[in-house]
Amino acid sequence: MEFREIANSIYPMNDEQFSLLEEICELVEVPKNTTVIYADKTSPFLYFQKDGICRIYYHKIEKEIILGFTFPGEVLMSLNSYIHQQPGYETIQTLEKSQLYRLSIQKLQELYQSHTSISNWGRRLAELEALKIEERLMLRLFRSSYESYEELLKKAPNITNRIKLGYIASYLGISQVTLSRIRGIKR
Repeated sequence: MEFREIANSIYPMNDEQFSLLEEICELVEVPKNTTVIYADKTSPFLYFQKDGICRIYYHKIEKEIILGFTFPGEVLMSLNSYIHQQPGYETIQTLEKSQLYRLSIQKLQELYQSHTSISNWGRRLAELEALKIEERLMLRLFRSSYESYEELLKKAPNITNRIKLGYIASYLGISQVTLSRIRGIKR
């Protein structure tokens, strides 16, 4: 997915506004299993996924808890780093070779100071990311594992061919045995 398409899906911009964003954007190729955002560290960048898949997780007593997955067109960011310039809670790691658009949060903040339209884009970006966090919470609190799995398959139909089943089970908050049962129902 191209950067312009991603940026305009957040908040539409004209050519002049987009070119200002594009100037601080860099396309980076990232190998599989590379951590791009670290828990307990302030991230100087936010990323937009051009291709590939990443996982968002946190550590809990020597166990990784998967919060979600990102796919082309989605944002990879620590909201705490983006808003407060403080360490975040999540780790984000590529699950396959990925191309990411990288933006410096500092340079983006400077654009916000001088361009109201880009500031509005940034506000909308934060709002959409907050809604994604709320959606993840609602998924865990109010949907069954089966419903959550169905939702994941709608978003990424071939996900089980691309992501370890253990990661999917962790995301759903279930064991791999339970995931196998759910997958058996699906067939």
